[in-house]
Amino acid sequence: MQIDDYFSEIQKIIKSCNAVGTFDVYYDKRGTHEGFIRGEIYLLDGSILHFREFIDVETLINRLLYVYHYVDSSKKLIFRYDNTGHHKKLNLATFPHHKHEGSENKIISSTAPTLRGVLNEILTSISIF
Repeated sequence: MQIDDYFSEIQKIIKSCNAVGTFDVYYDKRGTHEGFIRGEIYLLDGSILHFREFIDVETLINRLLYVYHYVDSSKKLIFRYDNTGHHKKLNLATFPHHKHEGSENKIISSTAPTLRGVLNEILTSISIF
């Protein structure tokens, strides 16, 4: 797969989500197979998903870095998925992959989600759908 194909797939995923109002996504091609994506997705209920991915798609989709940070309309954390290696002391089975939940910032084990999976999770939690 080429990185441009992955960038196009991200656009399709966002545009196909019926809870999305507007979005701003920036694509930085770092080679034929590598790229960086940063964006904000503004949902119809006023919540926002901020996300970043550093991707290598040469043989399979490998998200070397990811953050999916979801806040409500008052900017309080609902959840954040990331693979930053800053919680090693917690001995999470899925380290470095983890999820922060709620404003109390509870940290739990998590597999690496996809943008589509995160948007589906959001769809099940917002009340307008």
